[in-house]
Amino acid sequence: MKLLVLLVGMVLILEGLPYVVAPEAMREWLKKISTLPNEHVRIIGSVAMGLGFLICWVAQKTSVFGG
Repeated sequence: MKLLVLLVGMVLILEGLPYVVAPEAMREWLKKISTLPNEHVRIIGSVAMGLGFLICWVAQKTSVFGG
């Protein structure tokens, strides 16, 4: 359970970082995203999820990250 809470905390830190560092750029980026068709946004989300899953799998199943 502790690992899950730490993971959620890290995700929130990483998600919030661009808004703190470059709020103007994030507003522009969000405007551009809002003009994309839903299908493109789904594809981008699917690719991001796939990459996240791949990173987690590699970290758990191999010694690439020193484990």
